[in-house]
Amino acid sequence: MGMLALTETQENLWWGAIIGGFVVVLAVVALLTMLVLLVRTIEQRVVLIKDTLERAAANTDDTALIAETAEQVDAVLAEGLEHHLFLGRVLDKVRL
Repeated sequence: MGMLALTETQENLWWGAIIGGFVVVLAVVALLTMLVLLVRTIEQRVVLIKDTLERAAANTDDTALIAETAEQVDAVLAEGLEHHLFLGRVLDKVRL
């Protein structure tokens, strides 16, 4: 069996196909690399958002105590007002 000789045109077409295939492979590698980098960035940002939401949830865990705290502050203010009124009456009696 003898070697099949290619014409110059056929050889040029083969080299064009090989170079074209190589360019396609390089393009695919570049696009996949970009995809991996984008996915990594998205994953990091998702983790940051998750952490932020967890901190926000922790910050609002005690909001139920706001109403109770307000009631206690009102009670302290009422007690202070009673002391103020009492002392005002007592001091007025002492001055006379």
